[in-house]
Amino acid sequence: MVSLKDIAKACNVSPATVSKALNGQSDVSEETKALVNNVAKSMGYFPNSFARALKTNRTYNIGVLFVDEAQSGLTHDYFSYVLDSFKKAAEAKGYDITFINSNKSNPNRMTYLEHCKYRGFDGALVACVDFYDPEVYELVNSGLPVITIDHYFFGHSAVLSDNVRGMKDLLSFIVQNGHRRIAYIHGMPSAVTSSRLSSFFKTLDEFGITVPDEYIREAPYRNTRITAQETEKLLDLDVPPTCILYPDDFSCFGGINVINERGLSIPDDISVAGYDGIRIGRHIEPQLTTLRQDTAKIGLTAAQKLIDRIEHPKTTIEDEIMIEGSVYVGKTVKNLNK
Repeated sequence: MVSLKDIAKACNVSPATVSKALNGQSDVSEETKALVNNVAKSMGYFPNSFARALKTNRTYNIGVLFVDEAQSGLTHDYFSYVLDSFKKAAEAKGYDITFINSNKSNPNRMTYLEHCKYRGFDGALVACVDFYDPEVYELVNSGLPVITIDHYFFGHSAVLSDNVRGMKDLLSFIVQNGHRRIAYIHGMPSAVTSSRLSSFFKTLDEFGITVPDEYIREAPYRNTRITAQETEKLLDLDVPPTCILYPDDFSCFGGINVINERGLSIPDDISVAGYDGIRIGRHIEPQLTTLRQDTAKIGLTAAQKLIDRIEHPKTTIEDEIMIEGSVYVGKTVKNLNK
């Protein structure tokens, strides 16, 4: 195994200089840093992670807690892109990521916090979980640097997609295309659902539009079966809506299937819109109109904020960071003004 002494001998410098150069310390010239790093790489040197942890009091490992209600894991279109962006940003800063064990079926399992301590994580990303789970509360309030996505805990940093603005923009586009009979199949109760639903009603109120109670339905996120059932009920109304909004793009496919099975045409007979902006929505025909969330920026911002908190705990301010999305027009909303 290549040692610091081996690199020092090859570079004709001291082992102390090699150590400083490899750690990027400022009292070593850039020329020497470049020489040491190039020689170390050519000799196949890799720092011992355990030794580095003892020296820096950091493991350069971040835990990721991700447990969505549908148990879709990394096939979850929206969060898989967020996590991919987070991973790339963390790795660029020299950090690895490890998933926190979330399998609660094992009676001998560790809690989320215990697992973080066991692995020695420097911090944790918490996304798409039951944020009211006592174990999540324990982790967030443990003192370990934590950042959450799409949920805010008082006094802790969070990166949030701007769901209020997103719903307003999407709904405004639909109204401006002449729609007044607009139904909304919203997700199950959560902070995200609450923000979108409040924005839905507020935006309609600003346009002077009132929708009947039977236009407001509920279905779990990413559940095509139940959104299909709720779509059936909306289509069976004496005065059906001209446009249906869905909890997310994936669940929207359940509604689209029902509409197609009835021999109706999208958007000529009825319009639909999703939420998230997943890639497959741009590859179906007609292309899905949706609110495209900026997953790349959400993941990048979460990584930067968490690593700042890890490396600069005394100066990093805990706050909420809102990330705006944008309307992807698609072809599933008919212009009734024409």
